[in-house]
Amino acid sequence: MYDHKLEIERLQPKRHVREQFQCGYPELEEYLAQRAGQDQRRKLAVTYVLAPTNSHHVVGYYTLSAYSVNIDSCPENLKRRLPRYPSIPGVLIGRLAVDTRYKGYGWGETLLMSALSKSFKYSESIGALAVFVHAKEDKAKRFYRKYGFHELQDDPYHLFLPMKTIKKIVDT
Repeated sequence: MYDHKLEIERLQPKRHVREQFQCGYPELEEYLAQRAGQDQRRKLAVTYVLAPTNSHHVVGYYTLSAYSVNIDSCPENLKRRLPRYPSIPGVLIGRLAVDTRYKGYGWGETLLMSALSKSFKYSESIGALAVFVHAKEDKAKRFYRKYGFHELQDDPYHLFLPMKTIKKIVDT
């Protein structure tokens, strides 16, 4: 078992060492190292990092941003319960990654639960029907499906989890 105390906190570009992060996906590594701070300053996305309390090393991270999806992308059973607005609001987990040196400790789940909890909290202040993700591959899709995410109709890798479901998860 990994024995260091870790905390999830908002990215502090001058504090967190991001260039050493390696998850096996160059676009996710490059994003954290070069663009996460810029996106945060521009209010495009907020990055949260999982880091040891005694270190500036990043173990994993995720990003959150406002999002909307075309209502026609939603499954029929969901569309029937919604007003016929052209799009529905939500929260996007734009990226979620764990450094390969820390795989196998459950940090991906820890990051996801943090993202869902924050998203649910925000949904109590602003309209957000669900959390959305774009899974990069089958393995990522299986990860999200394990937590109850459903496919949208526009793309089998475009997934969502309703806030009603998230409420049950965060209230337990």
